[in-house]
Amino acid sequence: MGARRFAGVIIAALLLTAGAARAAGPGWEYYGGDQGGQRYATAAQITPANVGRLKAAWTFSTRDLATKGAAIRNASFEDTPILADGKLFVCSPFDEVSALDPGTGKELWRFDPKLDPTLRYPNDFVCRGVAYWRGANRRAPFCNGRIFVVTNDRRLIALDAASGKPCANFGNQGTVAIVPSPKMFYPGEQQNTSPPLVTHGLVIVGSSIDDNQRVDAPRGTVHAYDAVTGAPRWSFDPIPRNPTAANAASWSGQGARQTGAANVWAPLSSDEEHGLVYLPTTSPSPDFYGGARPGNNRYADSVVALHVETGKVAWSFQVTHHDLWDYDVPAQPTLALVTYRGATTPALLQPTKQGLLFTLNRLTGEPIIAVEERKVPQNGAPGEQLSPTQPFPIAPRPLAPTRIRPDDAFGLTFWDRGKCHDLIAGARADGLYTPPSLRGTILYPFTGGGTNWGGLAFDAAHDIAYVNTSSAMHLVRLIAAKDFASVKSANPDLEISRQRGTPFAMLRAVLKGPFGLPCNPPPWGQLHAIDLHDGHVLWESPLGTTEDVAPLSQYLLGKTGTPNMGGPIVTAGGLVFIGAAMDNYLRAYDAKTGAELWRGRLPAGGQATPMSYLWKGRQYVVIAAGGHAALDTTRGDSVVAFALP
Repeated sequence: MGARRFAGVIIAALLLTAGAARAAGPGWEYYGGDQGGQRYATAAQITPANVGRLKAAWTFSTRDLATKGAAIRNASFEDTPILADGKLFVCSPFDEVSALDPGTGKELWRFDPKLDPTLRYPNDFVCRGVAYWRGANRRAPFCNGRIFVVTNDRRLIALDAASGKPCANFGNQGTVAIVPSPKMFYPGEQQNTSPPLVTHGLVIVGSSIDDNQRVDAPRGTVHAYDAVTGAPRWSFDPIPRNPTAANAASWSGQGARQTGAANVWAPLSSDEEHGLVYLPTTSPSPDFYGGARPGNNRYADSVVALHVETGKVAWSFQVTHHDLWDYDVPAQPTLALVTYRGATTPALLQPTKQGLLFTLNRLTGEPIIAVEERKVPQNGAPGEQLSPTQPFPIAPRPLAPTRIRPDDAFGLTFWDRGKCHDLIAGARADGLYTPPSLRGTILYPFTGGGTNWGGLAFDAAHDIAYVNTSSAMHLVRLIAAKDFASVKSANPDLEISRQRGTPFAMLRAVLKGPFGLPCNPPPWGQLHAIDLHDGHVLWESPLGTTEDVAPLSQYLLGKTGTPNMGGPIVTAGGLVFIGAAMDNYLRAYDAKTGAELWRGRLPAGGQATPMSYLWKGRQYVVIAAGGHAALDTTRGDSVVAFALP
């Protein structure tokens, strides 16, 4: 072995060791398990051999069912708890934070930010998690350990991890108000749903903004605040307001001045060692017509890496050019060390709504697995300027189907299959990236995924990524602006938005048959394992049944899977745990084979990402079970912990 090759092997080994050490941090201290979102649990007590013995160890109630009344119908319990400072921290959809005993689920303290339950938010009431940070002053008696929660009504709050009391020296008595710009049309137009990211002494916060209302929607500005004082440190707007900005050439001048959003609603991740924070950005406003914003709209629909100290761009990679499909970047970027075709590289894995998985060098943004620009359908709506190509990774293959013909329609009988056949035949369906049209266009996958905010899990020891996908279709139809009121009045139960500032309103609906089943063939939800050594798909398993949405139907339909919300975790014991599906179960799969080994019944829908930890010699797997407003699954307010007897 030559000296250069020998040195390369040693460096690769050191990188792998360092990566494993970072992933194996204490407990589950971060929303994604670690700052890079690997969702990997080092606890190995539960294995394929004994997982069948798992039982509910304790259950905690947020008490939302008893206290929130009708507002619970507009809530989605998407929280992933964190374990830090000897406590388990949970946030309810209404941003109420509870500290629990990790072994019993007993509530130790509770903080209520007192949201107005009568307000309506575009993504309903959601809190996906909180963040923990410990300061350098170990002898500080109060607020040296902090819990940060960012509320639906745009408040960043710092709490003492020991007592739950607001940190008086942070902002205004513990609170920093995040003020949208420009002014909102209505109180809930902009909200916060994902946990803040705390790194290098900064708290970094994105936002969620109502889609398809207007061209000049609120800006998708990301803010960084001092973790001790709450003072603003920097802000970053993905849309170039200055014509000298590095991304200005991919925007028209007028489009950059007036367009809003390109916000960051999904969780962020960070590379502590290299001082980088990674933003998964969304589409410019509005989603389905871009005639007012010609160009590829760089930094929107992208992974953008910022230098954490300054907020300046280090690199960016765009997953959708000139987005007209709501194909934004929906999931936390996952940081890992990937050995692809023999070369080990600090990587960033980014799953997308299109069912694609991009593997990038996280220090430079260059693809590790090559990306091709491929021609896509053209001939958009009047005034539209489409990108002629879109980026596709050469591996893995797309994880969700992207093309359908009328003869592919699904149904239980000739009658309902015929109805779906006619719906598909009546719309434009030229494959992925078919532009929205006045006739009506099929988006396949629909805007809920492929992959959504649940992201993926990564096993660094074996270079395997685990990711769940949904398969359904949206029909998107553009409506002449003059006809908006009449179409809206005639279809009160459908999503129809004005898209002010454009010539077209829009209608979006899931394509379903008369019995409420998707018009596309199953599986409607899957869990996939991808070997990153070469990018091939190791296995795929259906995820979920129709048991709780259409009782007894699973016996007729079999293993169809369901659309899903939430993500997987993988454990050192060789298991993948996931809820997410539209039935009330937490499942365990064999990480090697994809065989479903166990399912634990939940009191409500488990549309959340679980987590796992070892506490006093016992491994727990914990999931929020409260249901989801968009999927209309069983509502509840429980956090359930499973363990071996």
